[in-house]
Amino acid sequence: MTMVIQSDIHEIPIIQMKGVSKIYGRGAAAMQALKGIDICIRQGEFVAVMGPSGSGKSTCMNILGCLDTPSEGVFLLHGADIGGLSRDQRALIRRHYIGFVFQGFNLLNRTSALENVELPLIYRGTPLRERRRRAMRALTAVGLNGWETHTPGELSGGQQQRVAIARAIVTDPKVILADEPTGNLDSERSREVMDLLTAFNREQGITIVMVTHEPDMAAYAGRRIIFKDGHIDATRPEGCSA
Repeated sequence: MTMVIQSDIHEIPIIQMKGVSKIYGRGAAAMQALKGIDICIRQGEFVAVMGPSGSGKSTCMNILGCLDTPSEGVFLLHGADIGGLSRDQRALIRRHYIGFVFQGFNLLNRTSALENVELPLIYRGTPLRERRRRAMRALTAVGLNGWETHTPGELSGGQQQRVAIARAIVTDPKVILADEPTGNLDSERSREVMDLLTAFNREQGITIVMVTHEPDMAAYAGRRIIFKDGHIDATRPEGCSA
């Protein structure tokens, strides 16, 4: 599948949502998680998504990650309309364009750091020698050179999250979606993780969209999108026009 890739931050936004709604259930049991939201994020931005539980931010992130589709409205990624794609087509987009970082790390417990980082490349069919080279490069980029044979149980929480970040960047994604990436870490480790994400954003131009409840973590982002009751309550500062 061919997608429109925009390399200039001033070109077509990398992410656009236009009038996106998401409804779960039917009839009297229907619940509207998103209510006609508009979002516009340019290539190279670092955006923090905030809001209380049940505000719609997780549903929004699921759509951004091509894990779900809108009930109404349009979601464009790299200028391509994602809403009408099949599940398999959306899986291909996740595999080639998006990296994920989770609060709970989501590492395979009995698998080495190197093998955990290789996983996205295995799904892409990358040959063994090439995926080992790229996984080692990613581990080095997050400061874990020499830890590649260690399993998650032999790593600290901060190191585990570094492995998770290496796994997210190993495919050279255009977008990283981070869901509470510092939620299980102490203050010092949280700052280390945020410094890493900020460096990848600034030095490699990777667009980062991060869900967080923590204002001090959101301060690392260039912009905040705040959800409330399925709507966008505020965007600070204002972004591009959707």
